[in-house]
Amino acid sequence: MDAHEHHTMTEHGGNGHGATTWSMAAQATLHCLTGCAIGEVLGMVIGTATGLHNTGTIILSIVLAFIFGYALTMRGVIRSGLNFSAAFKVALAADTVSIAVMEIIDNTVIVAVPGAMDAQLNDWLFWGSLAFSLVVAFIVTTPVNRWMISRGLGHAVVHGHH
Repeated sequence: MDAHEHHTMTEHGGNGHGATTWSMAAQATLHCLTGCAIGEVLGMVIGTATGLHNTGTIILSIVLAFIFGYALTMRGVIRSGLNFSAAFKVALAADTVSIAVMEIIDNTVIVAVPGAMDAQLNDWLFWGSLAFSLVVAFIVTTPVNRWMISRGLGHAVVHGHH
């Protein structure tokens, strides 16, 4: 987001709840998706490579998605001067709903694609279903983030710390 968009999110209408654009929502979703995708892909790769049961692979992917999603946000707010504990609270407030929606969607898509959970790392179905699930998660989560930002929630919480 450029400086104007940061400014706009907190000052239009005087309450921080106006003028939320689709661009803002998409950028917030992309930020969240970056952390989620790192964790999701890593979890799927580790689970598949080690022969973990499908349920274990999904749980590992979800846990890593939350860890990497929160870590990405925390990295930025710690740079702004917050301590670890305060940065963690900001990350929880900013990203929990977005990550949860993404994880529900992308794991549901992967499970719904026939054979995807049994595909191996050298199989196009493994990578294709994973990429497709992340695209679907982005599409579904963007309106959620737009709604939250328009109410001063979710990713809007981070912008007070930039």
